[in-house]
Amino acid sequence: MTDNPDSYQAMLDAVQAFHDKHDFKNTGGEEMTYRVALMAEELGEISACVTKGKDKDKLAEEVADLFILLIGTAIAQDFDLRQAFWDKMQALMQRESRMVGGRIRVSEFRDM
Repeated sequence: MTDNPDSYQAMLDAVQAFHDKHDFKNTGGEEMTYRVALMAEELGEISACVTKGKDKDKLAEEVADLFILLIGTAIAQDFDLRQAFWDKMQALMQRESRMVGGRIRVSEFRDM
């Protein structure tokens, strides 16, 4: 682990240690269909926090669960999440925004 506990590398190391502790690689924990189901479950818990008016600490906990799953997915699929993030941010910054249904959307607007 790095000296800065807030660094991405420290988070990556912590999630890797979690995967190693439970042998996710050899016990199905890194299988993508399973991971997608877990992410959907966590997104549902985030939605419940918002729709049921749960406090910010509970919302933060559920968002952290999803973030850990996302980092773990990068580990399982062996891609650099940092690079994917910056590549996507660069693409997003080039997009225009539109108001759709009274809310801002930033999309490629292929079908509009």
